Amino acid sequence: MNIFMKILLRGKNILFPGACALCGAGLIEPEEICFSLCEECKNKFIPSDSEKCVKCGKPLISEEQTCLPCREKGELSLDRLWVLYPYTGKYRNILSAYKFGKNLSLAGFFASQAAELAANEPLLKDTVIVPVPPRPGKIKHSGWDQVDYLVKVIEKRFKRNVSRVLKRKKSKVQKELNRSERLENLKGRIYTNGIAPINALIIDDVITTGSTLEVCAKALKDAGAEKVYGICLFYD
Repeated sequence: MNIFMKILLRGKNILFPGACALCGAGLIEPEEICFSLCEECKNKFIPSDSEKCVKCGKPLISEEQTCLPCREKGELSLDRLWVLYPYTGKYRNILSAYKFGKNLSLAGFFASQAAELAANEPLLKDTVIVPVPPRPGKIKHSGWDQVDYLVKVIEKRFKRNVSRVLKRKKSKVQKELNRSERLENLKGRIYTNGIAPINALIIDDVITTGSTLEVCAKALKDAGAEKVYGICLFYD
């Protein structure tokens, strides 16, 4: 963060005092103001270093490399997925503050976490980021899409290449369906409007059954992608 930005953020804090999105404490340091998180709360968000499934990114219990549910799914179009946090407690609260409270500063924090992961993982070095597309009418209705906004921050601050080649047709709301119903619901409704990147990195906020990411990955491979990876902020 350059000197000008630090001065600007300090001035903003004097004129318009902010509060931590989680605990409500006052924000003082430039990075606290930039992320809408106090230092104490920010330091609580440390990705787990436990062994995780290479397919869904969720922690392994007694398995090796791939969890039992992913093995039972058979061959997948998504080559590998990384997930940062469980969707519980404080993690659920911070996503709620961003997604529903529209605390846009939190996108900077999420972007830094995702970008750091991508920078430290050799498989993701030359990937092009592809955001999961929003439902038709979502941006018009709510004014924004949390995933696309996050990707815009990553694109601008971390100079990552982005392709918005994935598009989405109208379908039922996914959270009301189980995995098989979700896959059927999205079949043919997520598609590409051009040639996909050779090495694609899908970005999404929460993974539940993995059906959305799988349909996105298949659409990208059908459009020319050779490898498709994914990063999700939270797993449910």
